[in-house]
Amino acid sequence: MRPTPLHPGRSLALLLVTGMLLSGCGNNLWGSNSVYLTAAPNNPATLPTATRTAPADPVSTLTPTPSLNATASPLPPGTTEILPATSTPTITATPGVLSGTHGATFFYTSQSGDSLNVVAIHFGIKSSDISAAVPLSATGFINPGTLLFLPAQTSETPTTPSQQIIPDSELVDSPSAVGFDIKAYVDSAGGKLSTYTDYHTPNGTISGAEGIRIISIGSSVSPRLLLALTQYYTGWVQGQSKPGLDTSHLFGYTDPALDPANPSLYQSLRLVIQDLLSGYYGWRAGSLSQLTFPDGSTLRIAPELNAGSVALQYFFSKHLNYADWLQAIDPNTGFLALYKSMFGDPWVRASELGPLFPVNFNQPPFTLPFDVGVPWNLTNGPHPAWEAESSWGALDFAPSGVVGCADSNAWVVAIAPGQIVRSESSYVVLDLDGDGFEQTGWVVIYQHISTRDRIPVGARVNGGDHIGHPSCEGGTATGTHTHIARKYNGEWVAAGGPLPFVLSGWTVHAGAVEGVGTMTKGDQVVTASQVSEGMSQITRLPGQ
Repeated sequence: MRPTPLHPGRSLALLLVTGMLLSGCGNNLWGSNSVYLTAAPNNPATLPTATRTAPADPVSTLTPTPSLNATASPLPPGTTEILPATSTPTITATPGVLSGTHGATFFYTSQSGDSLNVVAIHFGIKSSDISAAVPLSATGFINPGTLLFLPAQTSETPTTPSQQIIPDSELVDSPSAVGFDIKAYVDSAGGKLSTYTDYHTPNGTISGAEGIRIISIGSSVSPRLLLALTQYYTGWVQGQSKPGLDTSHLFGYTDPALDPANPSLYQSLRLVIQDLLSGYYGWRAGSLSQLTFPDGSTLRIAPELNAGSVALQYFFSKHLNYADWLQAIDPNTGFLALYKSMFGDPWVRASELGPLFPVNFNQPPFTLPFDVGVPWNLTNGPHPAWEAESSWGALDFAPSGVVGCADSNAWVVAIAPGQIVRSESSYVVLDLDGDGFEQTGWVVIYQHISTRDRIPVGARVNGGDHIGHPSCEGGTATGTHTHIARKYNGEWVAAGGPLPFVLSGWTVHAGAVEGVGTMTKGDQVVTASQVSEGMSQITRLPGQ
């Protein structure tokens, strides 16, 4: 986290405390070798041909599947039901329009990850206007498949097409990706990617497949999606470069430091990931409501879309004009058609897996991530779990009294029982279901864990067991601390969202801006701060 400016009249003592507590995360967790990445100019002439043309003659390999969240509930006469799309929706040449007759009622079937407040934001209504045949809580997730009654809306505001493109489970690195061998797929496809090499800090020279793996596992975005986007834009997965491909502008982005003769797929995919995360988690949080195209025109997002589809609509809108954008999202001839030709129908896999967040979904008991009786400080409230664009799923804790990036003998502990499935480059990943896969069930990610005494991969732990020491290692850090975040079935879970992080009975609340916020327990309040040790200090008590 960036330091908070101090008034010039602050005392030297306060400045010392500030130096001790400036312990938080920056925005770069990638291991990048370039700080010059920028979006390409909004000029179609600067974009690669592949960004303006859909792949030729993609062929679907599987049959359609019914909607995952369809309901069998009968509807009253004169009402309209809004349902998630099937696997083969028909695109319209013009955006949809929100409309309704006076006195009519819309019906919407909730999707995985929906919460009452965010559904209301999507539809432009009040949460108190939404009802159902079952009780609805103002907090937590709505059970997927719940039929919601929404008041009629009379509006001529155009929206994006409401046909869904891809399931959430194919956008994030979910159980759908378990067993998918990236290298084997790339090698069998035999395209340029199979012989391509790139550079990654700190790993040095890596293969194209390894670059896909590193980005997928770090950001928790599906490797199939990244491969399909790579093929869609460059042609490198299944062949050589597409005609007219400008390798200095892969995916519609440019890096001023990039050597066109040695294009960096890894660096370009970083920006792809950032836009996908912006669309997915912006929609999930209710902070994203419209698309803005390169010419400055805007379009409201259809409220019944799922987060995965919004992520792709948002991503394509960053580079394509409206007509080409419509072509890209067309499920019959656009990106989804290519995706099916490469990996089969994603909706079939999604229907077999079920929703990412199941019915009556809750968090298991977690403890604070440090030893009993040792004071720590909450230095950074809810902030991005991965780069600036992802869910505000992370918290930063720093041991009290540690100045800057000094070594600390304080221990970070397991917040629940499980198995360590990754321990590398300052990361420790705790898998609670013990199946060895990051893509399934609850997973806890710790960052900035010192190489010294760091727990090895494969170790099984109980809650409270030591996993390593806090540090400044890995990514960008302003002081010794640990960054901790949760995932469930591959999706980053907001620390102060509908299902808040609860640690030893302390409940996290997000602030209005990134990095602020509180933890409360009864009438006790701890406030995230990098400059006030008193207001941010928290101690784990015996029995917690």
